[in-house]
Amino acid sequence: MRTPPPPETGPTGPQARTYRLLLGHAMTLVRRGRIPSVPELAVKARVSRATAYRYFPSRSKLVSAVVAESLAPVRRFEPTAADGLVRVRELFDKTFPLFKRFEPHMRAALQLSLEHESLERMGLLEEEPYRRGHRQYMLHRAAAPLAATLGPEAYDRLIKALSLIYGIESYVVLRDIWGASYREVEVVARWMLEALIESALRRAPGARGQGTPLVRNRRTTPSRSRR
Repeated sequence: MRTPPPPETGPTGPQARTYRLLLGHAMTLVRRGRIPSVPELAVKARVSRATAYRYFPSRSKLVSAVVAESLAPVRRFEPTAADGLVRVRELFDKTFPLFKRFEPHMRAALQLSLEHESLERMGLLEEEPYRRGHRQYMLHRAAAPLAATLGPEAYDRLIKALSLIYGIESYVVLRDIWGASYREVEVVARWMLEALIESALRRAPGARGQGTPLVRNRRTTPSRSRR
């Protein structure tokens, strides 16, 4: 089982100044709810289109850089515990609440991903498709010690299940459809996390006391919905 590597960072040296200029304007535009085109970004940053395309040859590269920049504090986080269960809880406790700070950028990534998926299915995509997936790296890095306990198939299933929670999708569903507060998003996500891990451990080879919950958390009861 191979853990996906983290994405590449931006340029260094003399090129870094122009890169940071372009990226800064892109971050501002995305924060305002728009994904700029590369020519639009060039106008905003007062550089030539050729220069802008040299750093960001497509919207995919541009959004990837915006997400990497905004989520840098999340991506730098490394669990310190040795136990896999504790590491996954630590990952959620320390990084999931930070997603609300980067919600516009993460929504932009989701928007572009959905747009590209639709165009690609119809054979109309004219640029490099945008692919997400850094959460795979984060979840594998945290949960890796559980692989030996669960076995390859159950471990893979758990990681994929956790990836449905650990991302902007939880915020989109709970806030847009249910009108949930950020606090409730965190509480419901943590409740789902505990339920998934409990289910996986209870079915692990050699697990004791099947039918007896292995995970308890006092903070798993969702609060009333509010903005």
